[in-house]
Amino acid sequence: MASKLQTLTIKQYKDNGYFVLNLIRTNHNGIPDLVAFKEGEKPIFIECKEKTDTLKPIQEYMGRLVQKYGAEYVLVKEKWLYL
Repeated sequence: MASKLQTLTIKQYKDNGYFVLNLIRTNHNGIPDLVAFKEGEKPIFIECKEKTDTLKPIQEYMGRLVQKYGAEYVLVKEKWLYL
């Protein structure tokens, strides 16, 4: 089940023309929560963290890994996301 922050993030990306997938269960630990696609742009992997939640080392590693392979990585930790 998506958190309120994830739901808001999905809505904001969709409102800006992105196709957004919620990566609920994957074959790797630490994969970001969402991936957003928009024609002509790099995929954006998005990790959503509530204000009191912390990024785990495996999540930091996966963020660097997706960037290494040419995708964008965004950590959403605020209540509102502005695109």
